[in-house]
Amino acid sequence: METPAAAAPTGDFFPSFLLLGFATLVAALLGAAHRLGLFYQLMHKVDKASIRHGGENVAAVLRAHGVRFLFTLVGGHISPLLVACEKLGIRVVDTRHEVTAVFAADAVARLTGTVGVAAVTAGPGLTNTVTAVKNAQIAQSPVLLLGGAASTLMQNRGALQAIDQMSLFRPLCKFCASVQRVREIIPTLRAAMAAAQSGTPGPVFVELPIDVLYPYFMVQKEMVSAKPPKGLVGQVVSWYLENYLANLFAGAWEPQPEGPLPLDIPQASPQQVQRCVEILSRAKRPLVLLGSQALLPPTPSDKLRVAVETLGVPCFLGGMARGLLGRSHPLHIRQNRSAALKKADVVVLAGTVCDFRLSYGRVLSRSSKIIIVNRNRKEMLMNSDMFWKPQEAVQGDVGSFVVKLAQGLQGQTWASDWAEELRQAGRQKEQTFREKASMPVAEHLNPVRVLQLVEETLPDDSILVVDGGDFVGTAAHLVQPRGPLRWLDPGAFGTLGVGAGFALGAKLCQPDAEVWCLFGDGAFGYSLIEFDTFVRHKIPVMALIGNDAGWTQISREQVPCLGSNVACGLAYTGYHKAAMGLGAQGLLLSRESEDQVVKVLRDAQQQCQDGHPVVVNILIGRTDFRDGSIAV
Repeated sequence: METPAAAAPTGDFFPSFLLLGFATLVAALLGAAHRLGLFYQLMHKVDKASIRHGGENVAAVLRAHGVRFLFTLVGGHISPLLVACEKLGIRVVDTRHEVTAVFAADAVARLTGTVGVAAVTAGPGLTNTVTAVKNAQIAQSPVLLLGGAASTLMQNRGALQAIDQMSLFRPLCKFCASVQRVREIIPTLRAAMAAAQSGTPGPVFVELPIDVLYPYFMVQKEMVSAKPPKGLVGQVVSWYLENYLANLFAGAWEPQPEGPLPLDIPQASPQQVQRCVEILSRAKRPLVLLGSQALLPPTPSDKLRVAVETLGVPCFLGGMARGLLGRSHPLHIRQNRSAALKKADVVVLAGTVCDFRLSYGRVLSRSSKIIIVNRNRKEMLMNSDMFWKPQEAVQGDVGSFVVKLAQGLQGQTWASDWAEELRQAGRQKEQTFREKASMPVAEHLNPVRVLQLVEETLPDDSILVVDGGDFVGTAAHLVQPRGPLRWLDPGAFGTLGVGAGFALGAKLCQPDAEVWCLFGDGAFGYSLIEFDTFVRHKIPVMALIGNDAGWTQISREQVPCLGSNVACGLAYTGYHKAAMGLGAQGLLLSRESEDQVVKVLRDAQQQCQDGHPVVVNILIGRTDFRDGSIAV
């Protein structure tokens, strides 16, 4: 039987319930006030009379990070930041296609070790950049893409050029953010710049809605009606919009740190370095493959070169590492990489990964001891579950690792016959190149001979930009960059169309260098219109087009395999004349001027030195130089 003491006092239930309900209501009201920015506005006022705008905050952060160039194609969504950058001395360079702006920013990032910056307008402006952003992601280039957007209030309401841009760029970028208030511009950009350079570098995206970029009075005019509201609903809506506007600009011009944040760059542990020192010290036939990551900051290229020379191990150089040892260094082996890898007993893959370029790791000998170092663990272990196994896998900065490895092996020497064996095999391969250069072709000029003459003519201060398939693939064997950071190719993505953007960024970074662009005729179609950009901005670069009237890298396999040349044929187009129509200089090389190749190249150099961009249209025939090369 239940006692009276055990019965719940029913009189206490309703006060408790009312108290809980009141607390919930208060919490909801406080939460709503927080979301509406009411508390923030109590502490941070809005300067309604100010004519400043968010573009000034963007420009201030870029200047504080040492940004010298902003690449763009203009659009109303981003006009304030372009004007602000110009006022702060950041050179604004407008291109004829948004993809070129991002390629140019990519080139700046690679050549300077800083973040390259591009800004494009909303919607189609941003979708036009996707290929270049993906290329930067795969090439691990720190690029900041600034994108305009519809106003924060009009998102998902059918505004002009309004799409879900964040979903589009999240798979492509290591950092994505949409700024919702003017005061967020500075901290968001600082975080983005740090993210671009930390860990494995890559592109980042910051969306800047139009109402965080324009001044208060202009946004107010568009957002709040000048007429007094009518009725209760109108008054509530008017209050909401006024408060929304105030929260948008509250604290906008209060001082904030603008400079760079610390970077997070992984480093190999001393224990890992020591284990690698011990493995390499016992090698008889060591080999090093250096990739683009080796040239990333913080290790300067001259310090890395000294380390490689101190190490004394024969090496192959790829990507941005091309040219590290200059033109004819005895440690630099240029030919027969696959055969060398099969013979090596220890291989150091320094910033090189086992993707299609190393036949997914199958080119490595099962008996070799493999040391691999990379900032990205996933890339570092690619295909190691199938075709190869690392003896030591080191996640860390490649350049710093090579320097420490050389220090740990100071005084170590290897038998000279191994390096001489590799050099001798290279000399034999180069002799076959000379033989192919002397063979007649059915029409026009022999591309192998033309590229040999380019190699002989190329000055020491040149930067090589390559964009194409068959012609560029041939050039990779024959034309040597003269120093570190003097070779720009798309990277593993194999993107066509990088040429004009890369050349633009390269010439701006190094105005005293000669920029030589090697184009296939197919690839040049993407870059032709940018000669208008070069002319307008007085940027003299030299384009050499290997014009064989076709997509030859594809037809080389398609015709024998499938029996048709469909979609592979182009024409011997007068690209030099098209360039002249854009205000550039144009020259033609054909069989009729076979003995004038060097003279024409010298003439093109002189015209560049006089301040003119130049296109040299080189009509070439077809050879078997690249038979068996991959196109897929």
